[in-house]
This record gives sequence, structure tokens and C-alpha cells, in this order.
Amino acid sequence: MDAELHELSAGYALDALDAGERAAFERHLQHCPACQEDVANFWEVSGALAVAAEGRTPSPDLRERILAGARAEKQTVVSLDSRRRAPRVLAAVAAVAAVVAIGLGIYAVALVSDLDATRSALAAQEQAAAVLADPSATTVALQAGTGRLVVGAGGDAVLVLDDLPSAPPGKTYQAWVVEGQTPVSAGTFDSTDGRAIVPILQSVSDGAVVAVTVENAGGASAPTLPPLAASEPA
Repeated sequence: MDAELHELSAGYALDALDAGERAAFERHLQHCPACQEDVANFWEVSGALAVAAEGRTPSPDLRERILAGARAEKQTVVSLDSRRRAPRVLAAVAAVAAVVAIGLGIYAVALVSDLDATRSALAAQEQAAAVLADPSATTVALQAGTGRLVVGAGGDAVLVLDDLPSAPPGKTYQAWVVEGQTPVSAGTFDSTDGRAIVPILQSVSDGAVVAVTVENAGGASAPTLPPLAASEPA
């Protein structure tokens, strides 16, 4: 059973598992340094591929054919010896690249041509990977919307949102960290296939709430509409 759970690392990093698989893997992840390392590596790879992947969005039929082929592929159980984990990660790069290319569910920070902004985007992805793989991180339920907030011991946080449609034309989603009555912008984002995995670009302290509003493209200095998603106090 453990060997089968090890093979779910890539699917978990891509948030492509069903609810039962995800729950089982998260219980396993708390006690498995090898899988924690694999999840972080898969996130790093998918973030780098997101920078390079550009082009027209493929049709839903093409996406389903690719996913059906991936599901039908026989899985291979690999030894957990640390000297053999690197080949396992490299072997998964092609699959991760295909998933990124068809836009499957991984949030990527909006990329611009400026090199510093691109580096910041990759750093945010690495931060998100570290938080999601941290067995000591706290999962906080949402009081509005569907998903969860994951907060690391140092205040780094990742917001995972489900059932979130793409922002309307000319609009963007914006995350806020609210302490008391003062919301502070924590970055703008959009969803892919109804899901967003959002690195929160502000520290989340005890008692703070993370909320999401719809704003004009480029974001706002303060929320202009009521939140459509919000966490319980962290």
C-alpha cells in the first residue's frame, strides 16, 4: 500500500487526485520525507514549465484523450532508496510537462517579460510547494467558498480554491490578508479548470483571515466588492 501511495506524488503536486486519494496521500505525506521531497520537486518542475509553456489552449476533446491515455498507463513501483529518487522525478517530467501544456489546474503567477518578476513567480511556486509538503502546516477551513487554506509555521500560506470559474474579461481575482479591519493585498491570480492554488504573498499570522475578491485587471489597493471566498481565522 505504501508503495502505491508513493506513486501518487505527481498527482498530488498537480492537485489531480480524487478526494479519497488525496486524503490517503496527505496522511501518508505527514510521515514520509521521500514523498515530501518528491512533491516539492514536482512543484518546482511544474513552475518552471509554466514559465516556458505558451500557446493556444487545446480543445477539451484533446485534453480528455491525453488524460485518458495517462490514466491507462501502467504504473511502476520504484525503490525509495534516496539514490534512486532523482531518476523517478526525472521520469515524471514528461508527464508533468504534458499536464502543464494542457492547463491542468496548477496556478501560476501571472508572468511578464521582466526577469525579476519571473524569478519572483518561481520563488512563489517554491514557497507554495514547501508549505503544502510541510507536515507541520495547519489546514484552515473556509467560511465562504470551496477549498482550504494551508499555513506553515512561519506564516507562509497557500490558498487552494475549488469550483472557481475564470475571472470575467477585464477582471482578476485578488487575495487579501485581513488582520482586524485592515486588508492587505496578497497578490492577483486566475483559475485554471475551476481550480486555483495561490501562494499568499503576505505572512498570515494567528487570527488573520485570507479573503478573495474580484477586482479590475491589475488589482486594487483595497477591496471594492464583498469577498467571494474567505478562510476561518488562521
